[in-house]
Amino acid sequence: MTDTAKQFDTVVVGTGNAALSAAVAASENGASVLMVEKGPEHKRGGNSFFTDGAIRFAYRDLDGIKRIVDGLSEDDDIEMPEYGTDDFHADLMKVTQGKSKPELADHLVSKSYETIEWMKDQGVKFIMNENQFFEKDGKKTFWGGLPVKTDNKGIGLVEAMFKKAQENGVEIWYESPAVKLEKTDGKISTIHVDRKHEGETVVKTDSVILACGGFEASKKKRMEHLGDEWKDAVVRGSEYNTGDGIEMALEAGAVRAGQYDGCHAHTTDYNAPRFGDYGKPGDIYKKSSYPLGLIVNTEGKRFVDEGADFRNYTYAKYGKETLKQPGHKAFQLYDSQVRPMLRVEYDLEEATVFKADTPEELAVKMGVDKESFLQTVTEYNRAVQEGDYNPSVKDGKSTRGLSPEKTNWALTFDQAPYYAYPVTCGITFTFGAVKVNSKAEVLDDKEEPVKGLYAAGEMVGELFYHNYPGGSGLMSGSVFGRTAGMSAAELIKGKTLNK
Repeated sequence: MTDTAKQFDTVVVGTGNAALSAAVAASENGASVLMVEKGPEHKRGGNSFFTDGAIRFAYRDLDGIKRIVDGLSEDDDIEMPEYGTDDFHADLMKVTQGKSKPELADHLVSKSYETIEWMKDQGVKFIMNENQFFEKDGKKTFWGGLPVKTDNKGIGLVEAMFKKAQENGVEIWYESPAVKLEKTDGKISTIHVDRKHEGETVVKTDSVILACGGFEASKKKRMEHLGDEWKDAVVRGSEYNTGDGIEMALEAGAVRAGQYDGCHAHTTDYNAPRFGDYGKPGDIYKKSSYPLGLIVNTEGKRFVDEGADFRNYTYAKYGKETLKQPGHKAFQLYDSQVRPMLRVEYDLEEATVFKADTPEELAVKMGVDKESFLQTVTEYNRAVQEGDYNPSVKDGKSTRGLSPEKTNWALTFDQAPYYAYPVTCGITFTFGAVKVNSKAEVLDDKEEPVKGLYAAGEMVGELFYHNYPGGSGLMSGSVFGRTAGMSAAELIKGKTLNK
């Protein structure tokens, strides 16, 4: 059955943070909006549903935080480093090796704070990020440019935005994947939607916003673009992000853009489910405290500098390095000196852990080569240099004479009991997508907009390469989603004015 009676000013494909930001922005600016979601209603929210909610923005100083997080007062003992647009931009360029497209990077950074304010106006609640400070001299000393998160993690974010979208009259179809775009006179005019109970529905529209993720949940596409080893990567979020939006955009005249052999990854519990677990939402399987400890592979050997930088700037990179190890497996090691300092995910019942009173016993429980492991520990302990240990700053307390060195936070591994957490690589999202500009317009091979077609979230190519600063993916979804919604609404207003 084909129904051609449906018509909306704007159709948003996807229901994650980027899609919701687009739908809310378009609807608050007068557009009639339809959202279409591939999955069922209880699996809505895309990858955003599974995030920890940490979001990076240029807050400037503590006063900037107080305008976003309710309830902070002068009595709160907080030491907050300044973090402005220059800092955010520098972090982005550092971890992307200078490859982030300037137009897109500038838009993300410059619009970050006002977008956070806008999100708060829509009903999103923000709280302080308990994983981003250490106690020092009786104060909560924040670090890493990521002091704020959404209340109730990603669930709280998407539920607040769903509520606002529905208040704005946005219609949502579930189990209704978009399958094809059509143009009339060079402009987007139609989108075909495969509705589960009604068959193919043809929706007339003046604009389409693609915000339905990358191709991380497609094993075939992961292997094609990232390499054969990515066949076995754990998918940390939605099972529905299989690159459908990219394919539709390319068929409509878009061009590929960004790093197709790159992605965001993270070390995750070796026994984590193969896709995001909707029964246990949130980012509960990740393992992010590795700068405080050591990482070894199944041969008992270290393979990265655990203390190269704060985890916000290395976790995506080190997730990929873990995938390269034998069996796609590694172990994070901690002794009793640092075990009380680990993030909350290490205390959850879902965390896989081996505990032992000696390194020898730990090696046996881990199932690694005992001699190699003990040699690694001995050589590491001998190489640890004197210095003041301070996990709230890059303290320079390092090793000397190792390969790789540990350049910060190097404490000897010698106080029982000892802990080992088996980890593997979890893929979050892919970096290859389509070319867009700062208006979130999708571009063709002549760098001209495909009229009426916009993209946001993981669909934005040329923003992230190699790595990304923690929390900037969620911020990108909000910034470019809102921009896409505003741009689509402007298109509708222009059309109305020209009649």
